[in-house]
Amino acid sequence: MDIRRNLPLLMTICFLSQMGGFMILPLFPLFIEEFGLSGWMMGVIFALFYVGKVIGGVPAAAIYKKLGGKKALILMLILLAVCMGGFALSTAAVLFGLLRLLQGLASTGLTVVVRSIIGDEGNVGNRGLYNGYISSSEGGGMVLGPVISGWLALHWPLSVPFLLVTVCCLMAVVAAMGMKTTAQARANHESGDTLSDPLMEELSAGVKQEPLDNLTHSLISTDEVVEPTTNDSHPHTTVSTAPPLSSSPSDALHTQAADTALSNQALNSTMSGPTTRLTRRQQLVGYGTVHFLEMSAYAVFLTYFALYAAHIMHWDPFATSLAFTVSGISTLAAAPFVGYLSDRMGDRLLLCMLGMFLIGIEVAVFLSTSSHLWVYVGMLIGGVGGACYMDSFFAHIGDHIPDESRSSVIGKIVSAAEIGSIVSPLVAALLMEVGSLYSVFVFNLVLIAAAIVVQAAMRSRYRLKEG
Repeated sequence: MDIRRNLPLLMTICFLSQMGGFMILPLFPLFIEEFGLSGWMMGVIFALFYVGKVIGGVPAAAIYKKLGGKKALILMLILLAVCMGGFALSTAAVLFGLLRLLQGLASTGLTVVVRSIIGDEGNVGNRGLYNGYISSSEGGGMVLGPVISGWLALHWPLSVPFLLVTVCCLMAVVAAMGMKTTAQARANHESGDTLSDPLMEELSAGVKQEPLDNLTHSLISTDEVVEPTTNDSHPHTTVSTAPPLSSSPSDALHTQAADTALSNQALNSTMSGPTTRLTRRQQLVGYGTVHFLEMSAYAVFLTYFALYAAHIMHWDPFATSLAFTVSGISTLAAAPFVGYLSDRMGDRLLLCMLGMFLIGIEVAVFLSTSSHLWVYVGMLIGGVGGACYMDSFFAHIGDHIPDESRSSVIGKIVSAAEIGSIVSPLVAALLMEVGSLYSVFVFNLVLIAAAIVVQAAMRSRYRLKEG
């Protein structure tokens, strides 16, 4: 798959799907309320979406590996279209819940597939930029979605926006069908060597010298060390303790015994290396923890900001919607530049930490004042922070996780992080019961600070390893 040729189509897909998601986000509670459902039943239906997101990442990664990026995208988008059309036609709570679960599955699946395509087809020099383009297109959808659905809700029944979102999903399916693949790209995907970039071939060399049965082990069930790593401050430098491979494939495969001995020598050298080296399990736990904390904070914000604005700041719904729009515009404008900066700096974890810090400033601002101007400035800063985090986080994973397991790792990280989207609003609800809405966003700041601390620890380990 030619990433440069298909990038505009990927951006179109992300724009349409994100716009559809944000079109129904403010309307869904009002829509199902029309059917006389109890508050508890509505809460269960809302939670099922996040349950779907939790369990959707790993199957999506498997589908991506089995079918390839294009077919996986088409499958996820068709599933989203079915869900949106089903919402418009449904009247039963059970069917609402089932569709909400499937919507969560498809939503996470779409994220996994798109970010895996960028990770596999990009390289160290452009992953941040390409992830920036994706985040920017999603930001555009975040801006337009609530505006369109709000206007439609004033003039049409609440089912109409859901039908429009169905059309958007089908348009995204058409865009996915237009993506170009080649026989060579498919062959490379099946063999696990999806990149032709010389630099990434060099980075993958250390992994390819391991026996094939070792590479097929589950990521969680092994502590083997990831040999190919890049210097986070100097992305074009390869750091490896393994001996150099032969200069030609025929030499490397001269005898099976020689190949096995070389692999064992590399593994023994690695295991006796410095204690600061990160194993695959440590990487998965670290990345998963960071994204869990970030998604937990984001879920708290999405769930409770409107309540905070109404009851604490005494804002009307239009002013609250405008705050989301300002944040979306900020992400839309900043994402490509942040992605480019991530590629040039190389220190992607530092940008991730900066992004979370800027999001913290956003929260601190509206906790300190109810001034529309200052809160909008805070939302502007938070939008830049979101772009910094998302662009650099997934680009960093692409740099440090081998081709063979990258999509699987992304799927596990995304699914595990969505658990935070279920748990954190429940914790916030308890805080609101015993305290106030103010305490909810103090909890939000604690989550953000914890994410920064974990990222700082991982960055320190990488830099010690490089030293």
